[in-house]
Amino acid sequence: MTSSTGSGQALAEAIGDIVAENTYSLTRDSLVRYAGASGDFNAIHYRDDIAKSVGLDGVLAHGMLTMGIAVQPVVEWLGDRGFVVDYQVRFTRPVPVDPSEGASVTVVAKVGAITDDGARIDLTVTFNGATVLGKAQARVVLAGA
Repeated sequence: MTSSTGSGQALAEAIGDIVAENTYSLTRDSLVRYAGASGDFNAIHYRDDIAKSVGLDGVLAHGMLTMGIAVQPVVEWLGDRGFVVDYQVRFTRPVPVDPSEGASVTVVAKVGAITDDGARIDLTVTFNGATVLGKAQARVVLAGA
């Protein structure tokens, strides 16, 4: 991977380059904190009894929390060189958060396309080996481009 701070220079050498990857740990505490920050107090995100009453096996991470985590490696990789100008995902599977073990979400960010002003970054987001966000893509542009 090649990176630069200059306008008009490529963020990556080639389609398929992995530009960032990370694993994020979620706990029940993370979910309660996110609920407070987002205002999403749906009890399926912090109470097993409520989650089970609606047919779930247990508490699930907020979809928007999972989406936010997924773009974080791209933001860190870009730093002050550029901006995420578009970001879209499809929610394909929930992320259950065990009361004692939590959950680990892994994100791999790969160049999907290169444009004159930046790139499309394709994200593979998994929990326990299964994809949880489909067609997750961020369009990034260089600062000043």
